[in-house]
Amino acid sequence: MAKKFVIGIDYGTDSVRSVVVDTTNGKIVGTSVFEYPRWKKGLFCDPSINQFRQHPLDYIEGLEQSVKGALEGLTPEVVNSVIGITVDTTGSTPVAVDKEGTPLSMKNGFETDPDAMFVLWKDHTGVREAAEINNLARTWGGVDFTRFEGGIYSSEWFWSKILHVLRHSDEVRKNAFSWVEHCDWIPGLLTGKTDPLQLKRSRCAAGHKAMWHNDFNGLPDEKFLTKLDPVLSGLRERLFSKTYTCDTEVGNLSHEWAGRLGLRTDVKVGVGTFDAHTGAVGGEIKPYQLVKVMGTSTCDMIVTPLAEAGDKLVAGICGQVDGSIIPGMLGLEAGQSAFGDIYAWFGKLLMWPVTNIISAMNWLDEKSKKKIQEETAEALIAELSKQAESVPLEETSIIALDWMNGRRTPDANQALKGAIIRLSLGSDAPRIFKALVEATAFGSKMINERFISEGIRIDGVIAIGGVAKKNPFVMQIVADVLNMPIKVAASEQTCALGSAMAASVVAGVHKDIPSAQKAMGGGFEKEYHPDPVKAQKYESLFREYKDLGSFIEKSQI
Repeated sequence: MAKKFVIGIDYGTDSVRSVVVDTTNGKIVGTSVFEYPRWKKGLFCDPSINQFRQHPLDYIEGLEQSVKGALEGLTPEVVNSVIGITVDTTGSTPVAVDKEGTPLSMKNGFETDPDAMFVLWKDHTGVREAAEINNLARTWGGVDFTRFEGGIYSSEWFWSKILHVLRHSDEVRKNAFSWVEHCDWIPGLLTGKTDPLQLKRSRCAAGHKAMWHNDFNGLPDEKFLTKLDPVLSGLRERLFSKTYTCDTEVGNLSHEWAGRLGLRTDVKVGVGTFDAHTGAVGGEIKPYQLVKVMGTSTCDMIVTPLAEAGDKLVAGICGQVDGSIIPGMLGLEAGQSAFGDIYAWFGKLLMWPVTNIISAMNWLDEKSKKKIQEETAEALIAELSKQAESVPLEETSIIALDWMNGRRTPDANQALKGAIIRLSLGSDAPRIFKALVEATAFGSKMINERFISEGIRIDGVIAIGGVAKKNPFVMQIVADVLNMPIKVAASEQTCALGSAMAASVVAGVHKDIPSAQKAMGGGFEKEYHPDPVKAQKYESLFREYKDLGSFIEKSQI
């Protein structure tokens, strides 16, 4: 029997990666990465107000170039044996579109308007709007539409972002017919079916970020939305009521995109989903196994059989949705707004004299300045990790709080800020770095404790993502703090692999996601085991971390 291949397309924060995967064994036979050129230049973003926007042309160019790059060098036999494509993206990352589903930023007059761009997942401009949603949900006298979202709505999510943009831009408000998530728009683009009223919307995106639920007959009630702000009047009927899981077909590749990619028009395109959720699939998530996507931020996911979940509601997480991760199971999501981003922030802080003082030294030639900057930046985190590892736990006195980008879970509050206490004249860079790593580990433990306290057991932990693959120092501290073994998935491209698994189901090769995982999973490359002595000591520090968090949260109200 001839082999069949599928393509998984993984849209991350900085780039998009495409992989061509053998459906019989999960082997990646072709891969290519495309960095978003406009995003790389910092266009349409303003970090000072937490505004992060991305232009659809970055996505379109990345789609074509990454897929063509992944196919380059493969035999015609392999290319002609590609039968399915599934896309994952960041989220919630919505955009305003016209009646045809064209993002406004691709229309005359909106080409450079940030409010007409995709509003990236980490955009926090909607903090005020999130607070208003939460207040109204509790006080309006009707259904609490946040009940399946952990009971707290976030500025990182669909409605907060839409409401903020509609209030902020008269022109976008006048011209926006509907709004579409990134993970819904790309499959529509590939199939030529971008009509926002006809798009097959992702269950994952809608359930976790847009307060969609069957109990509500879809999205929040029109009365609720209009009471929130009249600018939302009539929008609900221009959005959607049905949603679909990642094992569902959207349609065939259009003639245009088949030609642009060099593929056949009978290639099946699946419903899109979020990157972290396909990462969990690619990381071989199973019931009660917590999968941690450990990168710039974290996303922590668990699946449970629907019969066992019952009517249980977990407070303070990023939602619980039937079929969001694995169709037929309840998917629960939590996470931290910053993880690796905190290490990157500290590295950038330490790089200040290199970039601002050494670069101004006239006695150094430009080549030497550039080499110093590049080598220092490249070695910084690794050297900090090495030095921090040698600091005895007994000397730990610095306590940090990992809310530099707000708090996602438990209990979303993007207005919160981080903190570092107990600094002394002996507090050097490695010791502060260690405290920051411990803070991110304590943030992870807060999530575990919330799941367990709400009746969701955790039988094991699986880690995927850049930090999990690259930094043993961080991983060991997380294992010690959680006091649980952590298995690291072997695949270098877990999210893209998970999308490929979904594509194999859409194309009819495997009957369901668990079957695709069994056939295409890459297993695990390493397991970190907690040190019992350190785990006990970290329990004491964890209590101090929680005390600090309580103090900071009260002081910032």
